[in-house]
Amino acid sequence: MSYEKGKNPSSLDEEAHSYRNSPAIQDDDRSSSYSSGSYYSESKGGSAFTRFIDSFKPIDLEEDGIDTTNMTPMEKSIIASARHPLARRLKSRHLQMIAIGGSIGTGLFIGSGYSLYMGGPAGLLIGYLLVGYSMLCVIYGLGELSVQFPVSGSFNAYFTRFVDDSWGFTLGLLYATSWLVSFPSELIACSMTIQYWNTSVNPAVWVAVFYVVIVSINFFGVKGYGEAEFYLSIIKVVAVVGFLIVGVCIICGVGEGGYIGGRYWHNPGSFNHGFKGVCSVFIGAAFSFGGIELVALAAAETRNPRKSLPKATKQVFWRITIFYILTAIIIGFLVPYNNPMLLSGNSSEDIVASPFVIAIQSGGIKVLPHIMNAVILVAVVSVGNSSVYGCSRTLASLAVQGLIPSIFGYIDRAGRPMVAIMFTNLVGLLGFLVASENQGTVFTWFFSICSLAAFFTWIAICFTHLRWRWALAAQGRSLDEVAFVSPLGTFGSYSGILILSLIVVGEIWISIWPIGEPASNITFWQNCLSLPLMLVSIIAHKTWYRSWNRIMVKLEDVDLDTGRRDVDVELLKQEIADERETLRQQPFYLKFYHFWC
Repeated sequence: MSYEKGKNPSSLDEEAHSYRNSPAIQDDDRSSSYSSGSYYSESKGGSAFTRFIDSFKPIDLEEDGIDTTNMTPMEKSIIASARHPLARRLKSRHLQMIAIGGSIGTGLFIGSGYSLYMGGPAGLLIGYLLVGYSMLCVIYGLGELSVQFPVSGSFNAYFTRFVDDSWGFTLGLLYATSWLVSFPSELIACSMTIQYWNTSVNPAVWVAVFYVVIVSINFFGVKGYGEAEFYLSIIKVVAVVGFLIVGVCIICGVGEGGYIGGRYWHNPGSFNHGFKGVCSVFIGAAFSFGGIELVALAAAETRNPRKSLPKATKQVFWRITIFYILTAIIIGFLVPYNNPMLLSGNSSEDIVASPFVIAIQSGGIKVLPHIMNAVILVAVVSVGNSSVYGCSRTLASLAVQGLIPSIFGYIDRAGRPMVAIMFTNLVGLLGFLVASENQGTVFTWFFSICSLAAFFTWIAICFTHLRWRWALAAQGRSLDEVAFVSPLGTFGSYSGILILSLIVVGEIWISIWPIGEPASNITFWQNCLSLPLMLVSIIAHKTWYRSWNRIMVKLEDVDLDTGRRDVDVELLKQEIADERETLRQQPFYLKFYHFWC
């Protein structure tokens, strides 16, 4: 970390230690008063309506007595993200369901149809396997950091803290933009899904209905988001498991078409469009897997991250295996990539392109297609809900770090980043473009802004995890004080960076030379606009703040303490050692369960 001239490098450690041991942190009753939603209702009298109105007023916390006069901007951002007053109201059950089914949505239920067409069943499976493994590396590394530092903005704050503030600004902004664009597109997807049953009502009406539903959920704060995702995720998980069971039955000959087996792997074939077809699956897979990192984003709003986050992180392995890999296999057996219904879907928002519905219809099952379509509607609402949550929390984190206007960091007495939520809701009104003939073109260019953003974010998370480990070694500290250690260790982050980097190269290749078309300048910009935007953003930020003299934070200067909820490091070491010794004495099957669950 770069210190101002005349600043004692050890003073930040002293200030951080003072902060961690201050009454604001040690007094659990007071720090949780607003997190339980009772801050304003207990401290203010009046009617229920009055208390509701008061909840929108800014949170009024006592100063922690930290002198920030001589701190660098990065030091201030670390302290600010650690003490940001988001409500800690997410319970373990919320986090578990967010981890298992939180982002299962249009990417899997609908976008997988386009991926199947582009790459064939083998291409779809390979693409999901590669992206799935890289996501496992990402979430394990991110889980290690989030358990250690459950701060506002999570991985966005880690970019600033462990790498560089220009990284934090650029990647945080790209990530927020991804969710920002996703919200109106999910509203449009809701209206398109309804058209499976009703085509007489103007789709803009359905956009309005679901807009009100999603906005209302997020006005209830993180508890509203958590409860909604808990029940919506249960529905999605049950539906996917049910589909897998029905799919196996249809493959074995239960449906009208008789025994299917591996018929479609031979005719029309396992691959479509060759290696380029496999590369084209990656973008679809990114949209399918996108949102898994929301578990870590919710770290600052979780009551007990040290206990609940490791469990939620380990659930991702089962989620990837069951809900993505097995689904890709079943779809590849049930739907040929040249199915006319599949080909008629010309976008990821076209419900007719859902291979789930096509597979069940092909099996001759009359009622299930309607049930599956209802599940798809639930999934779309869920992802729209997550879009508001993910964007608003990222914007609030960027604001509290001083990377965007501070007004976005406004937190009310119920612990809601209200300005960021309202801004996200405002952009969501773009969903009414569904009534326009050119809405497809508009959203194509909107998505081009964040086309590769997911891959850049995931690469940055893996690199940040490596920087965290390197900083521990550089400062003579060990993993003995790390509450949750990634099962894949640094190997996972190295291999994750390698695979994700190769995927980005492949995406650039097929964007310059599209499948079956000559080299296209327009296609390249539509698929890869986020790459030059990222480079321009980093350069502009460094130029504006004149920080070209520092490419990255020095490992010796990385702050390894501020933001912990476990303030006594020695006590934490002893607790971790006791837990590991207890685990070592347990039978093999319990060790196996603990490793994966």
